[in-house]
Amino acid sequence: MIELLTEPLAYDFMVRALATAVIASVVCGVLSCWLVLIGWSLMGDAVSHAVLPGVVLAYLVGAPFALGAVVFGFLAVGLIGLVRDTSRVKEDAAIGIVFTTLFAAGLVLISVTPSHTDLNHIIFGNLLGVSSADLLQVAVLAALTLGVLLFKRRDFTLYAFDRTHAHAVGLNPRLLGAALLGLLALTAVVALQAVGVILVVAMLIIPGAAAYLLTDRFSAMLWIAPAIAAGCAVSGVYASYYLDTATGPMVVLAQGAVFTLAYLFSPRQGVLGRGLAARRRVRAARQTPMIGA
Repeated sequence: MIELLTEPLAYDFMVRALATAVIASVVCGVLSCWLVLIGWSLMGDAVSHAVLPGVVLAYLVGAPFALGAVVFGFLAVGLIGLVRDTSRVKEDAAIGIVFTTLFAAGLVLISVTPSHTDLNHIIFGNLLGVSSADLLQVAVLAALTLGVLLFKRRDFTLYAFDRTHAHAVGLNPRLLGAALLGLLALTAVVALQAVGVILVVAMLIIPGAAAYLLTDRFSAMLWIAPAIAAGCAVSGVYASYYLDTATGPMVVLAQGAVFTLAYLFSPRQGVLGRGLAARRRVRAARQTPMIGA
């Protein structure tokens, strides 16, 4: 058993892959708690896909991938707000228009960009190819994002539950929303190294959704979601090593499996849990003697 755990760690690329997966998963897990509560799942999908042309353009000019991704992440958020606020188009339609257009632009840029590097790893992820510099970049961006999230967690939580009350106590809901969207863009860049732009949305939603089924307390969600994400990152990386499969997708599959278990067996919110509870109530009602009988 010990050999099974230590064998992959004998390779530097596996250590870097494991560290990157855990770091990206934890910061995505924390942010996912707010995204699930606010209902920004589609926004997470939009930002994660919209960063693709920024990454390709950054490659063309020799700039860090993170810089191009952050710029286009903010650009996508701004364009969505512009289309929503200046036309009859609703937010969900605006999100769909902006992110599909930018994603298509990124695919076109990849197809016409001469490169000695396989840029498809931006789309599908390449955990096993993470360099020490990439790991450092992920760690710095993750620490920055996580620090802001934890420092402003009370304000963000109030914004998620009651924006009117947040405004009444002196907070600026629009500014808080913009800050969360900015952190979403940074987090998408962090997760980009792990699973690519296509699967980023899974890491941004699944841990928070699973935690939401397991607890009614938001403070507990902030612990459960990153714990689920980190555990799935470790198990996914190890599974990919021994099964010889793609690493990023295995991490997401592990998260999907945990969500399925929570969906089925959560004591209060699980499908089977609710069914068993209903049966117990019916059985108790039948066994309770009627008054005056």
